[in-house]
Amino acid sequence: MGIKTTLLAGLLAGTVSAFALPALAEDVTITVWSLDKDTQPAPNLIKDFNALNNGIKVEYRLLQFDDVVSEAMRAFSTGQAPDIIAVDNPEHALFASRGAFLDLTSRIQTSSVIKPDNYFPGPLKSTIWDGKNYGVPKATNTIALYYNKDMFKAKGLDPNAPPQTWDELVEAARKLTDPAKNVYGLAFSAKGNEEGTFQFLPWAQMGGGSYQHINTPGAVKALQTWKTILDEKLASPDTLTRGQWDSTGTFNSGNAAMAISGPWELDRMVQEAKFDWGVTLLPVPEKGAPRSSAMGDFNWAVFSSTKHPDEAFKVIEYFASQDDKMFERFGQLPARKDIEIKPTGNAHKDAALKVFLEQLQYAQPRGPHPAWPKISKAIQDAIQAALTGQMSPQEALDQAAKKIQAVLG
Repeated sequence: MGIKTTLLAGLLAGTVSAFALPALAEDVTITVWSLDKDTQPAPNLIKDFNALNNGIKVEYRLLQFDDVVSEAMRAFSTGQAPDIIAVDNPEHALFASRGAFLDLTSRIQTSSVIKPDNYFPGPLKSTIWDGKNYGVPKATNTIALYYNKDMFKAKGLDPNAPPQTWDELVEAARKLTDPAKNVYGLAFSAKGNEEGTFQFLPWAQMGGGSYQHINTPGAVKALQTWKTILDEKLASPDTLTRGQWDSTGTFNSGNAAMAISGPWELDRMVQEAKFDWGVTLLPVPEKGAPRSSAMGDFNWAVFSSTKHPDEAFKVIEYFASQDDKMFERFGQLPARKDIEIKPTGNAHKDAALKVFLEQLQYAQPRGPHPAWPKISKAIQDAIQAALTGQMSPQEALDQAAKKIQAVLG
């Protein structure tokens, strides 16, 4: 999979020399906003950083997911923005394009900690706007196909040969669906929000489409495949209204034989699933077709209004220096290909991690584009219209393409 183990041998020593500076007479205060709760990276890394007593004191504020864009933009426009924020990767370009984020290109070029070549292409691309770097990936995730090996065996399917193409996925779902036992062949999210776009866009991309060209024949085929799955009741009708967490819960409870979800579910899977399970790469349109996958999680950025850009960047450098502990401490995948994820000792989890790390090599950002919310809404509306029978997949995606072109100009 090409996952290298090339963390610099002197990173720890470098961390001490770079961050444990003599305390100044008066500390510089840097404020950080993110969605991370007490068991997640931001508040814990901040606590560790403050313990260095290096003349920079970091203060933290927890945000709610739905408030990030509105709260941050309002704060910037009124001169009350924090120094640092963690934003969802598809929203990064919205801030960068409006001058809200500081251009970090030159600082990154001279950094001994942050090396662009070490990052997966997708996460790195999400921080770029107009050829300049406006952030640093915080963590990353993607999606793949979970499947119940016990159910595969019971239905005469090879548990070591999960579906590799869209047709194989549909055929397997047909065989695995068992209404008498309340078992659906597949669980996924087609919800009318960002989760629906997150799950569908890789299918469109594997079909030769993109957000700029969402109605290509391959993208239409992708949506038609989803419609077939819903029409034949191979997935639950509430696929249209539930998110990925609930979809995976259906799989964990034994009410779905397969599920499309991400690595954030691994610990839960280990705890809840009372059956033999595995993970495989997202099926492609046909054998040999290019792969794609969704890319989630957040990026660090510095607001352009900060009065302490050098100190703020030093804080982000510290966060990046801890990337090799991201999975061990917080269960999150680092956005870097040079970091080896050490085996956990759980066979199911370790095998799944290898798949997700391979899938990450094909992960693509949503956008980047400053009007991503509008673009995503057009895609969400198309999914809902097609799957509820209001329009054909072709009509729905043609309409989405017109809306998106109006946004792109």
